[in-house]
Amino acid sequence: MDWYLSGDEPAGVAALRHQIRDYLVRHADDATLVDEAELVVQELVANAVEHARGPVWVNLSWLEDQPDLVVQDLGAGFEMPGDEDTAPGQDRPDLFAEGGRGLFLVTHLAAYLDVAARRGGGSRVETRLPVTRAPSRSIDPPRPVTGALPGLDEASPAGGFDRESFLRALVVQMSQALEQTAGPDTAEDVVAQVGSAVGGQMEAEYRAARRIVGRLSPAQLAECFVRLKHAIQGGFHVVDVDDDKIVLGNTRCPFGSAVRTTPALCRMTSAVFGGIAAHNTRGGASVVLEERIAVGDPGCRVVVYAGEAPAASRRFAHRYLGPASSTDPEDARDA
Repeated sequence: MDWYLSGDEPAGVAALRHQIRDYLVRHADDATLVDEAELVVQELVANAVEHARGPVWVNLSWLEDQPDLVVQDLGAGFEMPGDEDTAPGQDRPDLFAEGGRGLFLVTHLAAYLDVAARRGGGSRVETRLPVTRAPSRSIDPPRPVTGALPGLDEASPAGGFDRESFLRALVVQMSQALEQTAGPDTAEDVVAQVGSAVGGQMEAEYRAARRIVGRLSPAQLAECFVRLKHAIQGGFHVVDVDDDKIVLGNTRCPFGSAVRTTPALCRMTSAVFGGIAAHNTRGGASVVLEERIAVGDPGCRVVVYAGEAPAASRRFAHRYLGPASSTDPEDARDA
């Protein structure tokens, strides 16, 4: 989940803290531990808003037992103080937060705290919140077999679909998914289903245009990704391709400047790329959004891995398992 704070509305920190607390309470295995997690959120977000004096992006991902919180800003940046910063006789360093709290408090409540400078300026602070998630079901939606939009006959002579067709497809598929699903996991079902449906149809258009039967190679996958993003006015390009991964860069978001206030739109890119890659890779695929225009980076950097992502990136990856073997394109080619 992603949030955007403009930096000139301090009241937004309290509102965001309450949103995150509500989310943690709904999913925590022990809700009594949420108070400490909420305090960590409050300290890091309030510090970023106070000292950055500009846009702040907050991301919360809960891919393992405990959730990871990332706070990014475009401020002057700062470094973690070392032991040499502690004056003789002090029990703790006097950090920037009022009341003697701030980073010192966070380091005592959270599992870890990492502060790094961003390539585009400012700081990136990452921590793991001290609360454990209750078990939940896994979601791997089936590829649609009827009613997929946009239709192949809507492809332009130059290849791909235009922005109008793409956005209309999102609305229609979301409406259909909402009508077919119910329960507490509806929102997650919708995002996964829409990405799978639209990406699958875009893959079908690419196959028809290139007359390809069977599993797409890594180079063909990369071409397919760039082709479909260019069709909706994205600025994607291939950085590197090998048997294990595809690295893509991007200079222009198809959603325009609005993506900076709604960074959750990036999950659509992940779902489309990941769904197509999983459909063509034994063992599924994983997508890591290493850099994003949506959170102030100068460009996007997306890495699509065959199978699981490397251990160092695994907890930041979106995992896509792909279809059952009966719908594997390799089976279709060999039939």
